[in-house]
Amino acid sequence: MRMLSHDQIQRLRGLLPILQTDCTLLNDLQTAAFFMRIPAGKDVFTEGSPVEASALLLSGVVRVYQISESGREITLYRVNNGESCVLTANAILNHTSFPAIATVEQDAEAVMITANDFLALMRRHETWQRFVFGLMSQRMMQLMSLVDAVVFSRMDTRVAAHLLKLGRQSNPMQVTHHDIAAELGSSREVISRLLEDFASRKLIRLSRGVCEIIDFNGLAVRAAVV
Repeated sequence: MRMLSHDQIQRLRGLLPILQTDCTLLNDLQTAAFFMRIPAGKDVFTEGSPVEASALLLSGVVRVYQISESGREITLYRVNNGESCVLTANAILNHTSFPAIATVEQDAEAVMITANDFLALMRRHETWQRFVFGLMSQRMMQLMSLVDAVVFSRMDTRVAAHLLKLGRQSNPMQVTHHDIAAELGSSREVISRLLEDFASRKLIRLSRGVCEIIDFNGLAVRAAVV
């Protein structure tokens, strides 16, 4: 294990504004942390895994999700550049195992901090505490919104909103019925029925593994239905 290179610490510094003002924290991170590349498709953690390190992403995307006993998936959140997984932080702080699954969706580069060093940073640096607790607060709000959507929102409005989000990034979009079901915590059968309904109303066009929005305004109306 080596300390971070100058280039790696500069990349991290560019992603985390707190490191531009707290030189002592920056130095401690450079000494304690190490660099790791993680390929897409790799499970970083599975449910019940011990948490021996926390990661700050320099690039890539990590999806954090849960699977029910029936095999149904739901995405809790994604970790992006300059972020860390709050469930990892929580497990380290409370000496518990990881309660979900974390899988790399896009090849990732990460600055890794061992559990012991993570705790030492929490004790030494108020700036680091604020960063960690700030991430936890943001994720808590996201999870509350997720619970609200799952419990109180109709599935057709959630599917419409999800398609709009994907379609604004790329249209047509490469997405399967299973992908949408796993993202929203539904079954493939329910998603397929809703997508076919949207297609029959000329809101979208479906082909194998591809969905194209052909009426953004109409789909937006479905997403806003209460």
